Amino acid sequence: MRQYLLRPEFILCWVFLAGLVSGLAESPNASAADPTPSTASDRDAQLPQELAPFAVPPPELADRDGSYRSPLLRDDGSRVQTPQQWQQRRQEILDQWTELLGQWPPLITQPEVEILRSERRENFLQHQIRFRWTPAETTTGYLLVPDGEGRRPAVVTVFYEPETAIGLQGKYRDFAYQLARRGFVALSIGTTQATAERTYSLYYPSIEHAEIQPLSMLGYAAANAWHVLASRPEVDASRIGIVGHSFGGKWAMFASCLFDKFACAAWSDPGIVFDDTRSNINYWEPWYLGYHPKPWRPRGLITPDNPARGLYPQLRAAGRDLHELHALMAPRPFLVSGGAEDPVERWEALNHSREINRLLGYSNRVLMTNRPEHSPNEHSNAVIYAFFEHFLQAGQ
Repeated sequence: MRQYLLRPEFILCWVFLAGLVSGLAESPNASAADPTPSTASDRDAQLPQELAPFAVPPPELADRDGSYRSPLLRDDGSRVQTPQQWQQRRQEILDQWTELLGQWPPLITQPEVEILRSERRENFLQHQIRFRWTPAETTTGYLLVPDGEGRRPAVVTVFYEPETAIGLQGKYRDFAYQLARRGFVALSIGTTQATAERTYSLYYPSIEHAEIQPLSMLGYAAANAWHVLASRPEVDASRIGIVGHSFGGKWAMFASCLFDKFACAAWSDPGIVFDDTRSNINYWEPWYLGYHPKPWRPRGLITPDNPARGLYPQLRAAGRDLHELHALMAPRPFLVSGGAEDPVERWEALNHSREINRLLGYSNRVLMTNRPEHSPNEHSNAVIYAFFEHFLQAGQ
């Protein structure tokens, strides 16, 4: 058994799991990505050993919801009571955040993909490809296609550049490579040019006059990457997930919350809620949610001499936080692979998503692991791969 499975709070979780009863419900956000109620219930009730301890918070956090306002509360203070009412409330939340973040351009639903070169690696083909991911820009990424017949699950991986996820650099960030070895089609994308220019993100229609918050625009680009995968004959479009670490974790979180065709998602230590005291949870930066025209504020923590600008301080003043976006995932499963930025106390935010899933008749759809360090490791990644194997491969 893995070392971190032996932590006392996780052992105690088995007592709670034994009493959980899965319900049946239709998704309020019915799309091709959502499993049928019966299939979902079966998977909820039969989480494998590698996942089960991480679907329930420690007992001391099980009933704590922090200072976060429940997404089930409407603006007038009344509370959502039924799955049907949640459909309306969910749309309200999505509309509000869309107004705050900016309206996406039309999605590129019929992508033209150019294969630049191909090579065999182990049990998969690796294609370097180019496609349009915004109306104004193309990107170069890597499409990894495992050997085999029929339609398979797939995962989009996101980071500063696409080479890390295919295993060409870095350690324990090779998500695309590891998933391809396990039979997933994987598409690795990254902001190579913007990273080289230290602007990191995507700006539409231009960096001088962005009309959409850059982090949301990254979500838009990932949604277009979803369409690249969905158009492939090897891919089952109902079984496409997304994963990223740190910068990529923020990217994967916004993409999966704002675009409901992602069937599930894993977010590695992005900082899942706002925290102005943590330099890595820097949503205030101009390339995330604090866009303003150049010259940009100096990078770093918010101080009286270096205040946040743009949308971010408005979000904070209004009491908004990212647990509202997490709520948009329900009942789609997501895993927080928490590290230094997302400690076990983040269950206070995640409990709101658990409550929504219970209202919809689902359980075990919100999972979190915890490690001391920001960087992923062998054990935390093993849970990420088990998560995708269970929710995307099981019952295929």
